[in-house]
Amino acid sequence: MTDQASSVLDIRADYMAQMRRKRMMDGIILVVFIALMVTGFMIADDRNAGGFWDGLHRFFDFPKEVLSEAVEKIAELPGNLWTYFPSLIETINIAAASTLLGAMLGMLLSLLSTRGMAKWPRLVPLFRRVMDIMRAMPEIVIALVLIFVMGGGPVPAMIAIAFHTAGALGKLFSEVNENASLKPIEGLQSVGASWSQRMWLGVIPQVAPNYFSYALLRFEINIRASAILGFVGAGGIGYELRNAMSWGKGQYDDAMAIFLLLFLTIVAVDQLSSVVRERLTHGKTQKVAS
Repeated sequence: MTDQASSVLDIRADYMAQMRRKRMMDGIILVVFIALMVTGFMIADDRNAGGFWDGLHRFFDFPKEVLSEAVEKIAELPGNLWTYFPSLIETINIAAASTLLGAMLGMLLSLLSTRGMAKWPRLVPLFRRVMDIMRAMPEIVIALVLIFVMGGGPVPAMIAIAFHTAGALGKLFSEVNENASLKPIEGLQSVGASWSQRMWLGVIPQVAPNYFSYALLRFEINIRASAILGFVGAGGIGYELRNAMSWGKGQYDDAMAIFLLLFLTIVAVDQLSSVVRERLTHGKTQKVAS
């Protein structure tokens, strides 16, 4: 009995020692993080000639100016919304086309980088590194390079977003593939099915709902990305927003209309895709009769 009590005390002492070490490490990490944040902010403020603190009191001046002009011209809001609606459609088209292309390429890369499904097992690490590179490159950098080569317009934005989307969705799709059953693949292989037939008939039916759910989530992100890329001349409603903002006072009512269109669109797509993803992953909720 004494040995058992001693063993319990030893375990308790070891546990408390581990907890103290963990708290100490957490404290050290927190101190280092705060130090890096503070020093990083100080360096950035020095590079900006101390402009942050000098301009902090004017932080809300620009939003106030935009809102005041928009309120003064509230009667012109419906006309402005209609004027910029085609640009919004162009932005949605860019996001939809890039999501479709990125999802198709991501699906192929995910199948080629999943062990047990890959056509060339030795090349699995290569395909994974390719997806890492595609995810690591920001859309705006790719778009700037393509705009320099191809000129402005929606095509560079579509290619840039599709490239990044393929890497991001490829990673998510490969994680879904790892949870798929290999029995259908083995059965199809035993009757002489090709690799593409095994993937299309044995894997895709299992993972299609999750694929579609992730693609919808990415579509929301790509709408925002395509609007941002418009600022660098890649077309869409972001390009119109940049023009409205650059003209300054007198065009702020147009900028507010564009902001409102973007906000309503993102909220609508977010709500719609959330409902669809819920149906795909959990099925339609049945009401229980009382």
